[in-house]
Amino acid sequence: MEKNQTMVTEFILLGFCLGPRIHLFPFGLFSLFYVLTLLGNGVILGLISLDPRLHTPMYFFLSHLAIADMAYACSMVPQMLVNLLSPAKPISFAGCITQTFLFLSFPHTECLLLVVMSYDWCVAICHPLRYSVIVSWRVGISLVGTSWACGSLLALVHMGLVLRRPYCGPHEINYFFCEILSVLKLACADTKLNQLVIFAASVFVFVGPLCLLLGSYARILAAILRIQSAEGCRKAFSTCASHLCMVGLFFGSAIIMSMAPKSLHPEKQQKNLFLFYSLLNPMMNLLIYSLRNKEVKGALRRALFKESHKI
Repeated sequence: MEKNQTMVTEFILLGFCLGPRIHLFPFGLFSLFYVLTLLGNGVILGLISLDPRLHTPMYFFLSHLAIADMAYACSMVPQMLVNLLSPAKPISFAGCITQTFLFLSFPHTECLLLVVMSYDWCVAICHPLRYSVIVSWRVGISLVGTSWACGSLLALVHMGLVLRRPYCGPHEINYFFCEILSVLKLACADTKLNQLVIFAASVFVFVGPLCLLLGSYARILAAILRIQSAEGCRKAFSTCASHLCMVGLFFGSAIIMSMAPKSLHPEKQQKNLFLFYSLLNPMMNLLIYSLRNKEVKGALRRALFKESHKI
């Protein structure tokens, strides 16, 4: 076993089962989504850092969500694009393990950041006069640091268990990147412990935060219903509804991918879910949490107005 394990130097990513000409369309489409995700989130980060009006804990959380989205896209999408142009592309063992770690770390962190943001909005709406006391900069930095630390530590636990398994062939991964369950299929040892830890971690990082998040939104909705102004109530409810739709798509796809029995979801469906997770989710976060935000749109207008006056 140990001898076979040391012989593994690379894996083969089989990617998508498409014809050579058909590959060009998804390559162009995914490239467009990737560039828009990086540019959009980059603009949001620039606005938050340059505009003093956005130097609050609320936009501090939003900036870290943008960083997590950009980091996740950068860790997954380039390999996917390379695989579309060169199917059955090999990847080194170290590169595959690193990609698996990043694939686990950034979504875990994003889940926790979404909970932090929902708590922040809950305090802002339910306790506006005490907001600056409850959500101080010290509290905000602690919440963000805890989110990143928990996401990375959970990924390290998974990696420690993955590296303990021997891999003695076949070395073909029927995926477009090194997804952890696909990697574990190649282990020539029992992986029940790995699957148990994956399930337990999914409950901790997906189901638990989802319950906390829904609790926060329930309190927000209760506060919205007490608003006297019909127009204000309508706008607040529209914003809350769009956030809940995004949360449902994000957590729903994550729970299905990590916790649902694989017999219920063939590999083709799993790949489609990962495409949404990798490409559409970062763009949806950008649209829902940033570009529909009145303060962010105001900062963008001020930045464009200032540039036009310079010209």
